[in-house]
Amino acid sequence: MPPARGNAFGPPMHSSSPFGNQHLLHGNLHHGSHHLAHHQMQPQHQQHLQHQSHHQQHAQQSQHQQALQQQVAHAQHAQQQQQQHTQQSLHSQAATQQQQSLQQQAAAAAAAAIKEVWKQNLESEIAVLRDLVEDYPYIAMDTEFPGIVARPIGGFRSKADYHYQTLRCNVDMLKIIQLGITFYDENGKTPEPVSTWQFNFQFSLADDMYAQDSIDLLTKSGIDFKRHEDYGIDVAQFGELLISSGLVLLDNVKWVSFHSGYDFGYLVKIMLCQALPAEENEFRKYLHTFFPALYDIKYLMKSVKTLKGGLQDIAEDMGIQRVGPQHQAGSDSLLTGHIFFAMKGKYFEGKIDEEKYCGQVWGLNGVGNSGPTLNTAGAVQYTNGQSGVQPNGGHIPSTPTNAGPVPSTGMTPGPMTPQQQINPYAQPPPQNSQQGVNPMGSGGFQFGKIGGM
Repeated sequence: MPPARGNAFGPPMHSSSPFGNQHLLHGNLHHGSHHLAHHQMQPQHQQHLQHQSHHQQHAQQSQHQQALQQQVAHAQHAQQQQQQHTQQSLHSQAATQQQQSLQQQAAAAAAAAIKEVWKQNLESEIAVLRDLVEDYPYIAMDTEFPGIVARPIGGFRSKADYHYQTLRCNVDMLKIIQLGITFYDENGKTPEPVSTWQFNFQFSLADDMYAQDSIDLLTKSGIDFKRHEDYGIDVAQFGELLISSGLVLLDNVKWVSFHSGYDFGYLVKIMLCQALPAEENEFRKYLHTFFPALYDIKYLMKSVKTLKGGLQDIAEDMGIQRVGPQHQAGSDSLLTGHIFFAMKGKYFEGKIDEEKYCGQVWGLNGVGNSGPTLNTAGAVQYTNGQSGVQPNGGHIPSTPTNAGPVPSTGMTPGPMTPQQQINPYAQPPPQNSQQGVNPMGSGGFQFGKIGGM
């Protein structure tokens, strides 16, 4: 056998296995197929990445779109809230404007219904009333005065006597501030456009005596005391005009009032132009002369068990609306007249028994025990700038601190302290009576209307 030949690259290759070449071929094929598969997978991976990227982009777009939608929704919600707020604001403004309009209308109605009278138009307005009373013979009346500043001391024949002496000493020492009168016909109709006249009298906080709490209340009610001092009516001139006005001294003119002992006390003093009589019976004679026909709602209420309280309480219970400010005489007189005619129709069947009710004034009828009364607790110390103590323990407001000696009403001597003067308003009790049977201030009497209107 010829020897094997070599080649330039080395000895010939020999295979120890008949499958050696096949294995090599298989490896090459496997490597090729793997490489081919790898090349085939690259587009799939790219597609996956593209799909994933597209999904992410879609998600981002969705999130962005949702964010935009939320922003739009938030903006719409804010706009709706703004619109609602604007509507509420407009509604509130409209309600406020409506309320202001109603208040202005009420104020205009009050101004139209209530005529202010000062010293410059006193005579002209009295002339108007002189003609008016012929067709409107019912006159509802109210006054404003500077409170209660004194209690008499000593022995008194009865509680009624004590209450009259309390009224007498305060009316004599103090001055009326306002008088309000409202006119009605027999059916309760008022004249138009003016039904009420409010007379404003001269009053000085620097010179005249008063109770501070009463002045505070009247000031809050709108009374201008500076104007009263400068332009107030002189009471003496008013008394002269009132006597000749046709409003008093006539049986066919009927006066209507509420808890009116002090009201009529001031008017009687003005027309007498002197201090009130020492005896209540004498006072009642003057009262009947000047006011032959008068009614006191507080006295009428004795027959109406369902009505209680002050003038404003009764008005609210009966659904009667006030015109003008409370605690001013004009408004109070107008309300007094409305209540009177409402009570007349509702509780008295349109007719009030004159024999039973005419001429009766609450607080001046001897209501209560008629036994003797003794007040020994002491009268008020009328010292300027200081406070005294009422016999019943109440507080007595002081007179102005810048005043000199205690001023008087101009009709009687000024009040003196108990050390200077024995009380002139105390009447000696009967010698055979027991003093102190009834404590002072009992019997349900009120001494003034301020605070109860």
